Amino acid sequence: MTSSKNIDAQPTVQIEDDRTGLGIETLRRAIADNLFYIQGKFPEIATLNDYYMALAYTVRDRLLQRWIATVQTYMQPDVKVVAYLSAEFLEGPHLGNNAINLGIYDRVKQAVIESGLDLEALLEQEEEPGLGNGGLGRLAACYMDSLATLEIPAIGYGIRYEFGIFDQEIRDGWQAEITDKWLQFGNPWEIPRPESSVLVNFAGYTETYTDEAGHYRVRWVPHQVVKGIPYDTPILGYRVNTANTLRLWKAEAPESFDFNAFNVGNYYGAVNQKVVSENFTKVLYPNDEPVQGKQLRLGQQYFFVSCALQDMIRIHLATGGDLERFHERFAVQLNDTHPAIGVAELMRLLVDEHHLDWELAWDVTQKTFAYTNHTLLPEALEKWPLSLFGRLLPRHLEIVYEINRRFLDWIRVKYINDMGKLSRLSLIDESGERYVRMAHLACIGSHRINGVAALHSELLEQTVLQDFHELWPEKIINVTNGVTPRRWMVLSNPRLTDLITRTIGDRWIVHLEDLKKLEAFAADSAFRAEWRQVKQANKQALAQRILDRTGIAVNPDSMFDIQVKRIHEYKRQHLNVLHIITLYNRLKHNLDLDMPARTFIFGGKAAPGYFMAKLVIKLITSVGDVVNRDPDVRDRLKVVFLPDYNVKNSQLVYPSADLSEQISTAGKEASGTGNMKFSLNGALTIGTLDGANIEIRESVGAENFCLFGLSVEGIAQLQDRGYCPRHYCDRNPELKEAVARIESGYFSHGDRDLFRPLLDKLLDRDPYFLLADYQSYIECQEQVSQAYRDAEHWTRMSILNTARMGKFSSDRSIREYAEKIWQVQPVPVQLQNYVQANAVLNVR
Repeated sequence: MTSSKNIDAQPTVQIEDDRTGLGIETLRRAIADNLFYIQGKFPEIATLNDYYMALAYTVRDRLLQRWIATVQTYMQPDVKVVAYLSAEFLEGPHLGNNAINLGIYDRVKQAVIESGLDLEALLEQEEEPGLGNGGLGRLAACYMDSLATLEIPAIGYGIRYEFGIFDQEIRDGWQAEITDKWLQFGNPWEIPRPESSVLVNFAGYTETYTDEAGHYRVRWVPHQVVKGIPYDTPILGYRVNTANTLRLWKAEAPESFDFNAFNVGNYYGAVNQKVVSENFTKVLYPNDEPVQGKQLRLGQQYFFVSCALQDMIRIHLATGGDLERFHERFAVQLNDTHPAIGVAELMRLLVDEHHLDWELAWDVTQKTFAYTNHTLLPEALEKWPLSLFGRLLPRHLEIVYEINRRFLDWIRVKYINDMGKLSRLSLIDESGERYVRMAHLACIGSHRINGVAALHSELLEQTVLQDFHELWPEKIINVTNGVTPRRWMVLSNPRLTDLITRTIGDRWIVHLEDLKKLEAFAADSAFRAEWRQVKQANKQALAQRILDRTGIAVNPDSMFDIQVKRIHEYKRQHLNVLHIITLYNRLKHNLDLDMPARTFIFGGKAAPGYFMAKLVIKLITSVGDVVNRDPDVRDRLKVVFLPDYNVKNSQLVYPSADLSEQISTAGKEASGTGNMKFSLNGALTIGTLDGANIEIRESVGAENFCLFGLSVEGIAQLQDRGYCPRHYCDRNPELKEAVARIESGYFSHGDRDLFRPLLDKLLDRDPYFLLADYQSYIECQEQVSQAYRDAEHWTRMSILNTARMGKFSSDRSIREYAEKIWQVQPVPVQLQNYVQANAVLNVR
């Protein structure tokens, strides 16, 4: 028998729990266990995806304690929660980001290496959830990261699209859309919650009745009922215990199989309801040109908004709240007009389902919602034909009419006999076919409206929302967009992260304004040399990706001149192409021309139904085919279109750029966030006074920003005088030659008609003023070339760009939302000992 003295003398050994332990050996053991017990595989037959899944579950296990503790904390009745409603959440891959936010990235990497695996290969294996088109969804993802990092209670609500934004291939220079099967191998980050499902009605008719208390009521009798199933993904903050929830909804039929239909031989009818119901969450943003596409898109928006609001009401009531104080429990942010139907839906739920008086319900609704506007383009402000809206949502059309009636009665008193004001403010557009104006519904039903850059907010007040600004001068505010430094520096640019952290410490990762300390090192030649080494290594990595994906070999010593974003005429990728052709023409005229070598890199997707954008892609690739093969220009010019631009690819692109192209027509880009990511990673910007470019230029210094082009005021003056684009072309020899080169079929194998639609639009109308801005752009690019020759000076400008980007953290944006709009406070989460808790549970 061992004496107690000997027992006491033995050293204490702490055994880590395999579910939560962070030691390297524990992580290795967890990966092996998850491969065996979850994937059901052993090493001899395991695939790369099996190992990825095993590692993902290993990291997720270490999130769950924080996630459950967060949910429990938020169940307290005095906690106010932000509900971020967005039709898009472009989160990107989760594995690397979660490992960084947990603070275990290096340990995970070592555990993977010791297990005989390659972390880079496992990270690359992760399918990217393509649940958004671009900036709108990526912004929502940045905001979810910042909400958790700042310990602000939040739930993101959206749609679990079975097929996300299409994968893009380039075939013969044209975009080809390939189905995005991101769920085909499973998603280890989500947990389905079928017990929290809700029912959503569509179509049918309404009927009135009097309830037992003698009150007038309306009942919606639907033609179709769809079940919404929530799938939850934890969104972890950086080095905190807070893990907020992203709740995405999948549509299913309440009964997926009709036995009666099957038994009588109607085999299609037996599953028809399942097929029809699941269409609502089948694919991201269907083509909304045909009526069926419009109906499905409106149905998608209503589906996830109804699911979200029903979920919030259930949570509120379950924690002892009453609906008269719903706005004190939830602050609901409408991310653009896609979820604007929420205003009518909350009124329906409060009035029809929970029997609040109209006036009280309207007060609660207005205090609950706030609306973010993301566009100045009138065509992007959603409108739905009355016939379609009423057919799909008959009760909501009645509610919209009632909101509008009461609102216009008030406007008549305020603006006596001003019929123009009534027409412009009405929720119903009656200028032709009658439409419901969703932006108007969002404006009237919200207590705050915000733009996303200083210029954008100013132009909202002066143009598309001018009447609302006159009506409520304090309602429109500005919250400039931001990006999370965790993904867009720490994860995507580890070399620069390491250099900065060795130089000024790591506090900047959550206090981006600390980058200001780098200014003192811009004059240090040794630091500049290290900065250039980091940039060069990043460019080599991108060059390898380009070679792998396109077969084009590019020179990492050349200037990487990059434009990546959605392909759209107002973003003016074709102005960039005109510059490339101009340089090409100069080289053809003078082979000894002294100019620094440039690699022009494009990336981005065109909407499937946007012919002109697709033609721009074809122009880029066609010019590249000629330039890249011409021995006269050797390696002095290269043109690359990097296909399938997404979060994964962008994590290589932003750190590699020397020059960032932000060349949209002034007054058209609401904000932009790619411009912030480029500048944060040390690229210089060539850009117009548009969107957040203005604030970036103010922050980094005019001398470190390459400005060109007309301002908003300059464009207005030019329009007043009468803009004739052909005159600009005829009077400018280099522009005329560039256009003629395209027109002649030089880049299209002699086909003079291929690019005619693009050229005709430029020469006859040019709605985005490319030809007016061409000469200014060319002159600015010449200044860029001169500056790039001086490597020391260029590096200094690069360092100062990064050092002065502290304002553009999404953490700052979220703090402003919290203070100016939501009135929410951080709620720190305390971890509990779940090992002990489970032991107690087992004893009981």
